[in-house]
Amino acid sequence: MNLSSLDLNLLVALRALLEERNVTRAGARIGLSQPATSAALARLRRHFSDDLLVRKGNSYEPTPLGAALLAPAVNACAMLERLFTSRADFHPETEQREFTVLSSDYAIAVFGAELARVLHTRAPGVRLRFLNTDARIVEATETVLGGVDGVLMPHGVISGFPAVELYRDEWVCLVSADHPGIGEHITMDDLSRLPWAVYQRFFDVPVTRQLGMLGLEPHVEVSVHSFHLLPGLVAGTRRVALIQRRLARLLHGLAPVRVLPCPFPAVPLQEAMWWHPVHGQDAAHIWLRETAAEVGRTLQDHPPGG
Repeated sequence: MNLSSLDLNLLVALRALLEERNVTRAGARIGLSQPATSAALARLRRHFSDDLLVRKGNSYEPTPLGAALLAPAVNACAMLERLFTSRADFHPETEQREFTVLSSDYAIAVFGAELARVLHTRAPGVRLRFLNTDARIVEATETVLGGVDGVLMPHGVISGFPAVELYRDEWVCLVSADHPGIGEHITMDDLSRLPWAVYQRFFDVPVTRQLGMLGLEPHVEVSVHSFHLLPGLVAGTRRVALIQRRLARLLHGLAPVRVLPCPFPAVPLQEAMWWHPVHGQDAAHIWLRETAAEVGRTLQDHPPGG
């Protein structure tokens, strides 16, 4: 495919048509007349050799290909917008800008909150928007990264993209304060026989993949999309969970739980902010990366066990 032969305005039309599922509304949204939007749809249909939208009653529904193209079209538009709004200079004291960062609730609590405090002081016109990470970051890394300013993620999930190193953390085990079968220490046998509460799916977290490599296949009793919920799901039960020490320290006292060292050499968590190369020379993004690195160094100066 020769990109120079494509009319990139069709990308804008494609996104509007797939989101609105109506030619008239799509045209009004992107400033085209109804005939011009119909012509754009006809060109898109010829390009993809697919109807993309088909009439059902008084409305349109996407074809399977049309439905599959929606997310890439949204991300491609976001990437192009970020590319063409790049600036050679950036003045945080006076600029208006929004940065979108994907993150788990853990990284928002431990790192994002401090980053937001720094931005509040240094860049009053800058907005920081956090979105939850999901499985797409593994399945379509480049597409996802291209649509945001960064992803807060430990090493072991993303590779092949530039990253700003932030800080280190370590994994600890969480059990109920009144757990009947656990004393001052927890063993590998305990991890094998006890039910678990886990973050999302078991293998979404690198340290739990390490457990799998050690031959331990935990009995997952409950899984959630928030690390913050793990203490409450452990308290008053026989369950065990793995949680980051920095977050466990922040959540101390919110639930009757105990924090115990892992009974295996858990690989430390090295948190980073990953970004797409399209942001490489954008002055605003360079400032964001430098500020993130500074906040990360501040955290690094305070070890998770300190």
